[in-house]
Amino acid sequence: MTARVGVITFPGTLDDRDTQRAVRAAGLEAVALWHRDKDLKQVDAVILPGGFSYGDYLRAGAISRFSPVMESVIGQAKAGMPVLGICNGFQVLTETHLLPGAMLRNNHLHFICCDQKLRVENAETAWTHSYERGQEINIPLKNIDGRYVADERVLDELEAEGRVVFRYQELNPNGSLRDIAGICNAAGNVVGLMPHPEHAVEPLIGTGRTDGLGFFTSILKRLVSA
Repeated sequence: MTARVGVITFPGTLDDRDTQRAVRAAGLEAVALWHRDKDLKQVDAVILPGGFSYGDYLRAGAISRFSPVMESVIGQAKAGMPVLGICNGFQVLTETHLLPGAMLRNNHLHFICCDQKLRVENAETAWTHSYERGQEINIPLKNIDGRYVADERVLDELEAEGRVVFRYQELNPNGSLRDIAGICNAAGNVVGLMPHPEHAVEPLIGTGRTDGLGFFTSILKRLVSA
């Protein structure tokens, strides 16, 4: 049976179709999930894609956090289901407290869109074990509220527990503390990052490379071996 990965669409989501395409490129079945439905349709994993859910009103991800589907996602994530938050999805995961910290306006106060070099810091999560620790990859980045912040205690805990999953290389594009581009929860099943791996799965689009495909092959391997 093909593993099923749900991709949630909120009002204002932009990258749900691209994410579904990336899921299928890895050999998984992509299942569309609507934000008002609590039913996760028996998926094996969930992705919260990028965009500007609810127009980023109040705060990026702040309203989406209360969508009915998130009640189910939170419960399943705490039970061990793999969950990936990309860009706006990462913002939603911090708002739900599935991941610590918060996302603020970029330190230069401008929207940024570029190809971003990252270093893989943790290759043991449900979404990263197709990579190697220390590997450098190039992933498209596009955001205006991408500056990751947390207090020193939380940052020290993330570092000590190996929960910094990706770190910006060469240039910190948004002022994120300690160059953090992505983190995970203690169990490693919930991962959030600002760059967009779904835009780097085919050589004809995005960076012209397939560095993002490892996210989706990682979860395929994890679900098949489960």
